[in-house]
Amino acid sequence: MDGQTPPITGDWGEDTVDIGGWIIDPIKGGFVWSPAGSVFNDPNQYKYELQCHLGGGDFDTECLAVIVDCKNGPDGTEGIPVVWLKAPAGVPNPVWTFHSGPTCLFDARPEELLPRIAALIQTEFQKLPIAAGKATAQPSPHTLRGAETNFFAEADPQQFDIKILAQDVHVDAKPVQYSWNYGDGTSLGPTTTSGGSLPQDRWGEKTATSHVYTQTGDFSVVLTTHFQGTYSVNGGPPLPIPGQGQFSSAPQTVSVWRSITRNYADDCLKNPQGQGCPGASQPSR
Repeated sequence: MDGQTPPITGDWGEDTVDIGGWIIDPIKGGFVWSPAGSVFNDPNQYKYELQCHLGGGDFDTECLAVIVDCKNGPDGTEGIPVVWLKAPAGVPNPVWTFHSGPTCLFDARPEELLPRIAALIQTEFQKLPIAAGKATAQPSPHTLRGAETNFFAEADPQQFDIKILAQDVHVDAKPVQYSWNYGDGTSLGPTTTSGGSLPQDRWGEKTATSHVYTQTGDFSVVLTTHFQGTYSVNGGPPLPIPGQGQFSSAPQTVSVWRSITRNYADDCLKNPQGQGCPGASQPSR
């Protein structure tokens, strides 16, 4: 592993030498090299081994057939396929057990990749195929001019596993705010209120997300859901993604009609051609 091992430094005691080791950075996530004498709270220590390595010069031939491809690394570098092992911290000659992997190690100090991943994570977050959510109008697809039309959103938390700089990154996305474009030049939000469904006998009530249209016509309503995210690198602790990702639903058409009140002397049995009767010509909206 020439060129892949961190420089070994340490302090000599009366009978021992302290050389430091690998730890999980509690702030940035991922594995970092800890110099001798460092103090940390993680109860484990970590090391990596070549994937498929059985010890000495022996390798698992079946494993080699599906070994991780580490040839296309960041900046054109070529890495090594590894698995990470863990053991209780401070225990001499510990029994190592599997922690995570396989993954590619492109630098014996992988913590140097973390700032670069942090710089990319917001852009990559916005590229994720996050489902924006569903917008519902009540009543729909027709509503009345001058009446309250209730709108509400339904959006779910989502998870994604992606690669950034050839590292395994797990992303959790949670809907936190909502914005409404009602299609008539007015909008609402961002607001933490997603709204909610009303029973039919309460349609027309004012709600936190309802809207009154003052003109008739067809209007395209667009819901934009704002997601907050966290990410973890190579099984490390979750870290907050700065800012928010904004994802818009497909436009939903709402037809706004006018309401007209008329008094009639006859019902449809006496006057089948009266306005509002089946088969009679209807007034324009």
